[in-house]
Amino acid sequence: MIGRAPIQSFLSFFLNIHPHETYTVFYSTSSFFFVLTAYFVVLPLRDEGAISLGIGNIPGLFFGSLMLTLIAAPLSTVIFSLPNLPKPKALVLIYRFFGASLVLFFILWVMSSPENTLPTFKGFLNMSSTIKDELKVETESVSTEIADWDKHGWFYISVRIGFFLWVALLNLITISSTWARVTDIMDNESGSRLFGFIGAGATFGQLFGSLFATGMAWLGPYLLLFASLMMEFAAQSSKRINNDLSNSSEELHPLRNTEVDQQDDINKVDISDHKESSPTASSSAIDSTKPRFWALLDGFWLIWSSNYLLCVSLFLWLSAVTSSFFYFQKVTVIASTVTTPTGRRRLFAQINSFIAVFILAGQLTLTGRILTVAGITIALCSAPFTAFLNSIAIAVWPTYVAVAISETIRKVVTYVVTRPGRELLFTVVSQDEKYKAKVCIDVLVQRFGDATAAGMYKLLHSTLDGKVTHISLYALPVCILWVITGFHLGRRQTQLAKSQNLS
Repeated sequence: MIGRAPIQSFLSFFLNIHPHETYTVFYSTSSFFFVLTAYFVVLPLRDEGAISLGIGNIPGLFFGSLMLTLIAAPLSTVIFSLPNLPKPKALVLIYRFFGASLVLFFILWVMSSPENTLPTFKGFLNMSSTIKDELKVETESVSTEIADWDKHGWFYISVRIGFFLWVALLNLITISSTWARVTDIMDNESGSRLFGFIGAGATFGQLFGSLFATGMAWLGPYLLLFASLMMEFAAQSSKRINNDLSNSSEELHPLRNTEVDQQDDINKVDISDHKESSPTASSSAIDSTKPRFWALLDGFWLIWSSNYLLCVSLFLWLSAVTSSFFYFQKVTVIASTVTTPTGRRRLFAQINSFIAVFILAGQLTLTGRILTVAGITIALCSAPFTAFLNSIAIAVWPTYVAVAISETIRKVVTYVVTRPGRELLFTVVSQDEKYKAKVCIDVLVQRFGDATAAGMYKLLHSTLDGKVTHISLYALPVCILWVITGFHLGRRQTQLAKSQNLS
């Protein structure tokens, strides 16, 4: 373990941090760094695999992702419901499960690629013909038509589809579970100060992963092995989150109350926000004694029984719909501009790197100040207002440059301001709602939003003959509703936080 004093001295340059928060912030940040590094290392490979099946088939992949999420989200809830499995260990198991799955996909990817076999260690070091042949074969066979389904064997298609769906699931579940752990040990005040820096760890992971994928794009599927190693590093870091809270009872209070006191406070604060509070309480009591099959549905029940969480779900759904609109526009333009799979992988990684630089700078210097001074309401409304302006800009100037600039501005505002504010929404709810309802909201609602946008975009793309100008205008009503929802939600969270502090 690294000494506390050097870490605290380093962190003090960027934020106002108390001594007892040092390890929590450091290892939370490093966990996000490793997870996002793994994700952005394999993201260009995922997008290239999807493009090789045809641009017209990508919306269908989003619907497949929704179906997989309907199964995976309840299962992740069960992991956090097991009475004999502490939540920190549950998070480690999630990391290692996805790390092992990446190794499996590496084997499947290599075996499904034309004229490829599993490499030897010597061949890997010398960049043998295994990789070169793969790049050559993929370059010769890629196009962007829907009919590309018929140009590949069933094994090739199955692996690319499965990998696309799995990477999306990995991203949502690992990030949501990590944030659930972080919000569980921090309150609204500490979150306002520290979430920006913790989020910067994720952004630095995006930057490092994107740069690594850019420089090592020629490795192709071998990037999966590096990503698997990053997931193991994330598992090791997560073990030390909240490590020093068990060593000092005096240090426990500033980060969070004891479980009993916190649950009492939340029940007092949120009782007016629940349609039926007693069934939820009894459900939690049952869950603490033994696992049940109905624990699969606990997350859904907690969401349905809380007006506050329903509003959070609507906010995230609108965010996902808007983000997916921009994603489809970006992929369509890049697919028509760059013809080689290696070139597309490199361009995807370069765009991610460019965006990450601005996000990282903003999170290290602005996030804490904005959340502390401007408040959560402004933070939540910033991203939808920016998306509204971006939609107008693309409608007026439908070029690749406009899409690139809009994507950069939108993501910077989202991750510097709105995303940390969104995580603050869960500092005023119970522990069950943080681990069970939050995972369902982050994973399932996100996928519903993606699937909704995929269906809308496919319909609009065919009806409007692919005119980006007209498609962008249909996103404006969604952005307006998103702003209204963010405004209401921010005011409600502020009220709950003040009531919690008074109690």
